[in-house]
Amino acid sequence: MASEEKSLNFIEQIIEEDVKSGLSNTKLRFRFPPEPNGYLHIGHASSIALNFGLGIDYQSPVNLRFDDTNPEKEEQEFVDAIKKDVEWLGYTWAEECYASDYFQQLYDWAVLLIKKDKAYVDSQSSEDMAIQKGTPTTPGTDSPYRNRSVEENLDLFERMKNGEFEAGTHILRAKIDMKSTNMLMRDPIMYRILHKEHHRTGDAWKIYPMYDWAHGQSDYLEQISHSFCTLEFLPHRELYDWFLDQIFDDNKLRPKQREFARRNLSHTVVSKRKLQQLVKEKHVNGWDDPRMSTISGLRRRGYTAASLRNFANTIGIAKRDNLINVSVLEFCIREDLNKIAPRVMAVLDPVKLVITNYPEGKEEWLEAENNQEDENAGFRKVPFSRELYIEREDFLEEAPAKFFRLTLGKEVRLKNAYIIKGESVIKDENGNITEIHVTYDTDSLSGSGTEASQRKVSGTLHWVSIQHALEAEVRLYDRLFTDEAPDSYKDKNFLDFVNPNSLEIVTGYVEPSLATAQNEDKFQFQRLGYFTVDKDSTPSKLVFNKTVGLKDAWEEKGKKEENSINNSLKDINKYFKVETKPERIAIESAIGENIKNISSFSLLQNSLKKNINNNKASLLFSQFILKYSNWKSTDFEEEDIKKLYSMSLKSESTYVRSKALLNLRDIESGSFKNQFDDEILKLYSNPPKNASEREIEILSEMVKK
Repeated sequence: MASEEKSLNFIEQIIEEDVKSGLSNTKLRFRFPPEPNGYLHIGHASSIALNFGLGIDYQSPVNLRFDDTNPEKEEQEFVDAIKKDVEWLGYTWAEECYASDYFQQLYDWAVLLIKKDKAYVDSQSSEDMAIQKGTPTTPGTDSPYRNRSVEENLDLFERMKNGEFEAGTHILRAKIDMKSTNMLMRDPIMYRILHKEHHRTGDAWKIYPMYDWAHGQSDYLEQISHSFCTLEFLPHRELYDWFLDQIFDDNKLRPKQREFARRNLSHTVVSKRKLQQLVKEKHVNGWDDPRMSTISGLRRRGYTAASLRNFANTIGIAKRDNLINVSVLEFCIREDLNKIAPRVMAVLDPVKLVITNYPEGKEEWLEAENNQEDENAGFRKVPFSRELYIEREDFLEEAPAKFFRLTLGKEVRLKNAYIIKGESVIKDENGNITEIHVTYDTDSLSGSGTEASQRKVSGTLHWVSIQHALEAEVRLYDRLFTDEAPDSYKDKNFLDFVNPNSLEIVTGYVEPSLATAQNEDKFQFQRLGYFTVDKDSTPSKLVFNKTVGLKDAWEEKGKKEENSINNSLKDINKYFKVETKPERIAIESAIGENIKNISSFSLLQNSLKKNINNNKASLLFSQFILKYSNWKSTDFEEEDIKKLYSMSLKSESTYVRSKALLNLRDIESGSFKNQFDDEILKLYSNPPKNASEREIEILSEMVKK
């Protein structure tokens, strides 16, 4: 039984009700049924956690079944990768099964349906079949082959199996109801001809079962009690049950299909087709690229199995699709790594720091705590010397009052070491700082207990000793997409939102304790974030992947962009109040610069949509979005753009009308412009009384074109 200490989700409630209705606990059996046509992604991780979690809670077996019914897309590579991912997540399956194990039984049952006049061979073209099937609002019509005799259907079906026909010549369809309101019940396809070699059965079969025919029957053969699918399979449930009706034996358990919502993750895609496109078109470096939403990619980036399981538990199970912010996933990995990752020092953008009063040739090995969150983590020794690397951003020659790092004449502490004071700098011929010279307080060693060591200073910096530092390649990964829902726009390609800055490779320096770090070892680079050793790393060349920062930089960025929009909306009112053209140009320029710096397409689209109203400031702001954003008018929803131009051309303000005319003039689509020809001609023939000379000039230019 599930734990009574927690509230049950609706999936657990279904199981509990079935048990109360007489289903024996010993009959409970679940399955995770991936199709081996790609690598598993974060959405699969939730499904894995659901099914295997139920197995743990109810002490029931869970099968790993590969629904391998499409040899055109499936490979052994994907089978192996899926097994590896499930094991890595910490789960053990009861039986390893394959739909291909049941090909003969599925064929025999198909023959049985033909004999019962519940299936027939259709020889229509796919185009004719699509017409004959009807639409959601109009009933379908019977295939001209629907009333073939049982004998003819049996003969054709066997010859299909024997490979006598070309692909596309015939299919086997269930005979159900061409007038059903559920399109899936309108004589669905059960088998198609495919002359393709299968990764397990080789060329033994020339016909392959469709998913809907194989899935439910596989559940039945394995005696799965509850078959949990995502919501897109809800319309399939009626067909799932119909197929079971044809072969069900009262002496066996009948599987029950139920559905839960897909949990989409922001700033990612989880469609296997789109993930494969990213790989094939080399937007990423393979299925396990650390920017990918695949389990193998997340693992390589540094995510732990515990963090993914915790993420699945955190977001839970729902009945409606929704978008989970990726920051929830990042919180889960921060929480886990904070407990287990050793703290080390690394410098990724180094500048040389020289302690002028530290003896040349001297070195000290200072004690550093490995993890303050883990009392058993112990301590390590880090080398200290006269010449160090610090982060370039940790020093300003002339710093504002609230700069709590190193500057001239100011003291800071070096982590685990001494208090230093900025004295001078050395610059190259271009004025770039090449060395920072400081002095140190000899009595201020951290942890020494001296009065000087307890002196409070404004900041603490991390560092590495140049003499002892190890060079490392550090891959700074960011979100792969700039938009939170890159594949949600019907008129846009998800690839338009690929983040050009999703990977930056830098050469950094790390403390020598990392010399023996192994693949997937995880560390906190102090003050920088969490990093893991990449599989490309070698003893002679360390390679680290940035897993996640210490803080959610995207949340800060999102708030900054929202504030930028709000401030621009406030400033735009000034546009109508100033009296001179230079003042208006300055206001427009500042607002335009703000809009250019906004990367979130959804924020811009929503802002544009909200400001399509009769307020002149709102309309002008929307026109500025069209002019200054990094997106074209055609990138936004067409109905919104039509409405915006229609209202702008009728606005009481000459400034709004003028900006709309200029934006229309610059649109590349002639057919879109032509929709407003009558309105432009009307404005030209009878200009409003407040029309400016500039507006009349633009109108004249556009009419003459």
